[in-house]
Amino acid sequence: MNTSREEFLVRVRAAQRVALRDDEHPAQGARERFPLPDLPLFETPAGDRCERFGNHLAAMGGKLATLDNAHALTTWLAERFPGLTLVTATPEAASARPLDVLRSPASLHDVDVGIVRARFGVAETGSVWLSEQEYGVNALGYLVQHLVVLLDPRDIVDGLQDVYRLPDFAAARYAVLVTGPSATADIEGVLIQGAQGVRSLTVVMLARD
Repeated sequence: MNTSREEFLVRVRAAQRVALRDDEHPAQGARERFPLPDLPLFETPAGDRCERFGNHLAAMGGKLATLDNAHALTTWLAERFPGLTLVTATPEAASARPLDVLRSPASLHDVDVGIVRARFGVAETGSVWLSEQEYGVNALGYLVQHLVVLLDPRDIVDGLQDVYRLPDFAAARYAVLVTGPSATADIEGVLIQGAQGVRSLTVVMLARD
């Protein structure tokens, strides 16, 4: 088995496209990869980005709220999730317990509500973009019952093609596009939300400043 695995890896490495620099001799071993192909730019629908984002978010089972300031967020959280355990990865949610980034990911299983701030939103799909910096602990986005995502309307881009071109996307060690709550339709063709992850996803439009 080990021999077959090594042979397979050798073939994969040998098949990788590489280009020698002009001043390089093949025996030196230092090589550069071919550049990635250019991604085409597609036209995006006209209209307000926030409106398109909200429509697509709702279509995927997510909820949308709009708040004026962080003080309003405290009141909104108390009314929306009374008596539940709230943990936040962003200091803007002052009423929630700050997330300990050294906390064991598995220990988040008993957290009712997780609060994060997204780096970007995507109008095309109603998705929010999050990386390891926003989550603090990546499991926060999957083990909690309800996920609340703060999003600055100015951080909404038109489409997925725009996200891929942002330097944040290339620099992140871990990144995910979250579109609505967890859902499955495998059981007799019936859509079940919250079967494999968060039961609800609420995006709160709230400016960073």
